[in-house]
Amino acid sequence: MIAPYSDSPPLTDEQRAVVDLPWDARLLVTAGAGSGKTHTVVRRLDALVGHEDPEEALEAGEVLVLSFSRAAVRELRDRIARHGDRARRVRVQTFDSWAYQLLVRAYPDEEWTARGFDERIRAATGAIENGAVDVGELGAPSHVVIDEAQDLVGDRRDLVETLLDRFQRSCGFTVVGDSAQGIYGFQIDDPTERAGEVDRFFTWLRTSYDDLVELHLTENFRAKSPEARTALALGSRLQNLALSPSGQEAAAAALHAELRDRLLDLPNLGELDGGFTLDALKAFPGTCAVLTRDNRQALAVSELLHEHGVEHALKRSLQDRPVPYWVAELLRRAESLTLTESRFLELLAQIPLPPGVEPQRCWRTLRAATRRTGRGLVDVAAVGRLVAEGRFPDELGDPEAARLVVSTVHRAKGLEYDRVLVLSPLSVAELQKAHEDLDVPGEARALYVAMTRAREDLYHVAGPDTSRIRRHRPTGRWYRGGWKKYERYGIQAVPGDVHREEPPGSHDEGTSAVETQTYLMEHARPGDAVTLRMRHPLPVGPGQSPPYDLIHRDRTIGEASERFRRDLYAVEMISRSWDVAWPAEIVGLRVDTLETVAGGTAAGANAGLGGHGVWIAPRITGIGRYRRGERAGEDKG
Repeated sequence: MIAPYSDSPPLTDEQRAVVDLPWDARLLVTAGAGSGKTHTVVRRLDALVGHEDPEEALEAGEVLVLSFSRAAVRELRDRIARHGDRARRVRVQTFDSWAYQLLVRAYPDEEWTARGFDERIRAATGAIENGAVDVGELGAPSHVVIDEAQDLVGDRRDLVETLLDRFQRSCGFTVVGDSAQGIYGFQIDDPTERAGEVDRFFTWLRTSYDDLVELHLTENFRAKSPEARTALALGSRLQNLALSPSGQEAAAAALHAELRDRLLDLPNLGELDGGFTLDALKAFPGTCAVLTRDNRQALAVSELLHEHGVEHALKRSLQDRPVPYWVAELLRRAESLTLTESRFLELLAQIPLPPGVEPQRCWRTLRAATRRTGRGLVDVAAVGRLVAEGRFPDELGDPEAARLVVSTVHRAKGLEYDRVLVLSPLSVAELQKAHEDLDVPGEARALYVAMTRAREDLYHVAGPDTSRIRRHRPTGRWYRGGWKKYERYGIQAVPGDVHREEPPGSHDEGTSAVETQTYLMEHARPGDAVTLRMRHPLPVGPGQSPPYDLIHRDRTIGEASERFRRDLYAVEMISRSWDVAWPAEIVGLRVDTLETVAGGTAAGANAGLGGHGVWIAPRITGIGRYRRGERAGEDKG
């Protein structure tokens, strides 16, 4: 049994019951919103690897912890670093990251970076069945911890079920989740299948393990005010939705209506672009989130806030993993094949680092990731391979540090803020008019999740008009439309829209790639305005638009990728005979972050950036507006 730590809250009786079970227990923990789940998991891990009985204690390498998102993984690792004792060497990864690493070890000759996330998950499931985990570097796990288990649907659910089933005779597990917060059913296209996905994994556990222990964490530690506790009483009813499949939609509609009524009874900040609301967002000293139903709303909210000078971050997709820019600069400055700790820290001290980056933590993590080099060294080339192969450690990923965040509810999953503004939700009837096959239980759970992110203040606010922001289904991008279906006035920027095969500035007159790298680090900041400017009006190739340069303060810092040119062509080409008036500029875009990207080693060397094949490139975000000049009217739409 572990005594309470002096620097963290003592365990409640409910939490201690979870922590004290032996390593071979099969445990399902229902953890309500704000119930101290992460704190309990950290103490559970400490108990597993630090049991007072040596016969019961596991090695750190025998414990595998998997969670749904990078944010959840980072939060868990941060808590372990701050409050954990013996669990600091335990593996904590996202499902996608673990699956990818498993495939690279099992089938090193395959080009896994070219495969999509879902395809890799399916391949990893097959690899588990074929014994890839058993013969892996660390061997079969003795205990598996699954976090955010309610979001396991489809292929990821199959992966975890296969993993647990493979080692059911020798492996314990701790599964933590909450059916009331299961909001990723939308990943299942078929409405009939979707209805049963949220509780399907929990049902599988209950029917597969006769010795399953079920415990509950019911006390809320997050909500500090009556407003923040507004939705909590409805959590148990949401958890029970899946128990009555025949009446699930009607019950969910009633719950959504009750949640909506409770939210609308709270203080209303009015219009998001109202002076009072904008001043409140600028002046609030704590953490704050504006939560939206979907990414279309999030893009519109972000644009509005930028127009009014409100600094914020637009939260990325959970599968989006930019490698921070300092990695490329570190490798460029490295003059040897390996780095000692002192040299590593010396080089990092020369690089302007973003807030929150801890050099010692960077050293420890990269040393562990390249540990085959030898003790006390980081293999420089191996770090470059981590970037190129998509295996860069999640815990060192771009932190998205911002006081004010604009996010969809789904991307804010598992997070909490001092103040939360929820865009005033439509009723189920209104949503059903706008969306075919509406997932009513999913809507109810998403609204519950939104309303349980706040520690103190919870408000609702009227969002901007999004009626003319539409989805282009072939490309998946949002675009600005008009009243006529052929009208196009802007397009969304997404990851990968900036050319990566060569360093920015490689072919620009009057500058160099090295100078562009320095400019990016010293002058380009998240949230800065950028413009895509047409270089010339001739399409680059069949099915592509003309080339566009990325401009920051009248300086070229990159160019549009082939993917962007193809998608712009697809959005603009209404029909085969359509005469496209390509926009001279696409304005209103923003720097999301600076990231380390991988390209050709020769391209990097020829540009004077070393032979590691990595460099800094800007990543852009937002939904831009076309400027076509007199023909279409500047900034129309």
